[in-house]
Amino acid sequence: MAKEFIVETSARHVHVSEADFKVLFGENAELTIKKELSQPGQYACNERVEIVGPKKSLPGVSILGPYRNATQVELSATDARSIGLPIAVRESGDLKETPGCTIVGPCGSLEIKEGVIVAKRHIHATTKDAEELGVKDKDIVSVKIESNGRSLIFGDVVARVSDSYALAMHIDTDESNAVLAGPNCVGTIVK
Repeated sequence: MAKEFIVETSARHVHVSEADFKVLFGENAELTIKKELSQPGQYACNERVEIVGPKKSLPGVSILGPYRNATQVELSATDARSIGLPIAVRESGDLKETPGCTIVGPCGSLEIKEGVIVAKRHIHATTKDAEELGVKDKDIVSVKIESNGRSLIFGDVVARVSDSYALAMHIDTDESNAVLAGPNCVGTIVK
């Protein structure tokens, strides 16, 4: 039997550099943890920002911590289109030649020239998990997700292998809605 893994929905969010966070929230502000996430060391913050595109804005977007080297905004394709931005499907951190936007916080705003992505669907796996799944880092696989009346096979899923990860697949809200993913959603790699 194929090894199952949890499939989690990653809603729109922002990763910020410490310098950009200070612009948005003030020089003495710090990220504050709202809740721990499934990936070790990752957390949702109490702080929220507004993402502004050419057509409209998205208020109340969560910040995920800890700080990153570069600020990046992760949206669904629907979100990106709705605010007037082109869609750039990328792995986290691959920001070159992606659209930019304005980010507004309570103490200031900043314009990023690039950094808005639709995250490529991916599986986080430890080395041991990857061996059991039969994948290596950066492999591209297909994943079947069973649901009541909306089962799907997602292609173009990248395996991301590191012993700092916990086994889980991440999809965005568009993908989650397409398969009617619930809290106990699981996937399996299919050949």
